[in-house]
Amino acid sequence: MTPAPKKPDWIAVDWGSSHLRAWAMRASGEPFDKAHSTDGMGTLQPSGFEPALLRLVRHWLGDRATPAIACGMVGARQGWAEAAYAAVPCPALSGNLTQPPVADPRLIVHIVPGICQSQPADVMRGEETQIAGYLAQNSDFDGIICLPGTHTKWVHVSAAEIVSFRTFMTGELFALLGTRSVLRHSVAKKGWDDNAFSEALETALSRPEALAGRLFCLRAESLLHQQSPQSARAALSGLLIGAELATAKPYWLGQPVALIGAPQLTATYATALRAQGAGPIVADGDTMTLAGLAAAYASMKETP
Repeated sequence: MTPAPKKPDWIAVDWGSSHLRAWAMRASGEPFDKAHSTDGMGTLQPSGFEPALLRLVRHWLGDRATPAIACGMVGARQGWAEAAYAAVPCPALSGNLTQPPVADPRLIVHIVPGICQSQPADVMRGEETQIAGYLAQNSDFDGIICLPGTHTKWVHVSAAEIVSFRTFMTGELFALLGTRSVLRHSVAKKGWDDNAFSEALETALSRPEALAGRLFCLRAESLLHQQSPQSARAALSGLLIGAELATAKPYWLGQPVALIGAPQLTATYATALRAQGAGPIVADGDTMTLAGLAAAYASMKETP
């Protein structure tokens, strides 16, 4: 006889614009199962969030109500329920979790709030959970946390608080320029050239104001000098990351830097930073998300 599957003590949920990921968690903070779907926030109406989550986790649910701790765009204004931003300076986890209405008695959902900054205006949702996870494992860290992605964050952390941060649309610009602009004829969808990346990085770091002109050179290089699409892709990345690093220099120059994110992205940023004499620490994004959600679950249990 096959034994009944183990039920989780709680469920960790990372809900972005294009994806939904969930982990069955033990009380200790260790996952023992996971599931994912393409039911991202951007595809759902408010009434669709509970059914989407139930489709993914119903096989984990038992007779009692199981708590689910969610982070990301699920707490946006267009999400399941808006989780109010905490304003900097503040801890990565404010403790003010938002509880959306849930009809199924087997599930209780809590949403982690995002972080906002008045001047210059900026917001984050999801990254605060990764930062909380990193600080849970590195409680004495003072310095800069960079979270590369579609919208890369540079975050100043001191005394266990987020002091300030800046967002750069580098990843989104890379995708748009490579697939929707004239550069789509010259840039490969995959492949790489380390030398082309390094040269473009140095060019943008030394003259970030020339970015727009250097971008069109990628098209001209392919027409006149047969630059390979793979080299053009790497050069496009180098130009955009170089311009970002030039602007973000007050954050990373002379500071301890931790990179959190997907391995391929953090490796690219680590290469760029090491070329400038920085020695970043690298942490896996999924691991930090789970650690942050575990910290949120622990804080919720401690709240009277």
